[in-house]
Amino acid sequence: MSAAPQNAAPASQTASSKVLSSPVLRFLARRLLYTAVVLLGVMVVVFALVQLVPGDPIRIALGTRYTPETYAALQAASGLDRPLPVQFFSYIGSALTGDLGVSFRNGAPVTLLLLERLPATLTLALGGLVVALLIAIPLGTLAALKEGGWADGVVRVLSQIGVSVPDFWMGMLLITLFSTVLGWLPSAGYTPFTQDPAGWLSHLLLPAVTVGLVSGAIMTRYVRAAVLDVAHAGVIRTARSKGLRRAVVLGRHLGRNALVPVLTIAGIQLATLLGGVIVVEVVFAWPGLGRMMFDAVSSRDYPVIQGAVLLIAVIFLLINLIVDLLYAIVDPRIRLA
Repeated sequence: MSAAPQNAAPASQTASSKVLSSPVLRFLARRLLYTAVVLLGVMVVVFALVQLVPGDPIRIALGTRYTPETYAALQAASGLDRPLPVQFFSYIGSALTGDLGVSFRNGAPVTLLLLERLPATLTLALGGLVVALLIAIPLGTLAALKEGGWADGVVRVLSQIGVSVPDFWMGMLLITLFSTVLGWLPSAGYTPFTQDPAGWLSHLLLPAVTVGLVSGAIMTRYVRAAVLDVAHAGVIRTARSKGLRRAVVLGRHLGRNALVPVLTIAGIQLATLLGGVIVVEVVFAWPGLGRMMFDAVSSRDYPVIQGAVLLIAVIFLLINLIVDLLYAIVDPRIRLA
């Protein structure tokens, strides 16, 4: 009767050790460690660059409201009267608890300001990515399947034009056409989806198309290259030799094998859009993180700049982690060992 409990413990320990030693957990542990190191580096660089920028942020933030007493109080509250090493480690400790300080301009918590602006930026980035995929996947696939033909040449020329055109110029062109001339869509502003779905969509279309056209031109090249690599591989020739229908070859074999590199560029583009649509947000008066960062840089609002950069870095790393995990789902040959 006493032998059963003695044998049960090693069995449970063996099962738990197998779980802890699984490839997924090892992969997650490595990526989390990598994420922590990258975030620490981002904090160091941002803190150093902000401190090296000339000008007194508190004096600029106060403007005409400046008085010696107000200046001293805000300096003490923000901790800028302490030595730089103390400021840095205090910033690290506060950031780990979700406290990113307060804005010099209005005294509001930076964390709340970021959470207020994040939905608008996520909406614009996801909308732009959808437009980009709707452009890149069919055009890139068409160009690859018609390699060397006139369709391939037209797609390559259009993608080159899309990459070369600045996004702010594209935005102003769309505003002139669809808002000023035709009057179909609003030229600026943002409406939450929960407040007015139709207004949300009408305000989203122009900035999303502006972002999506540029990103779609970039992604079209990658889709074309990915489809060409798979089309020239032996798996496609084997599928065709088996007499499979064209739709099956294109969908099951060509599409699935080309999806892995497309996932990579889609994830990179989404992360880039989250932190790189500043000009588009300014042109369309879009109340997102980019617009807030633009205003913060203009007014030397250090806590807002640091918080926004840190948030964008976290989102970028999370997107890369999700894309890496999706690799194993899309292509079972990929192992997270």
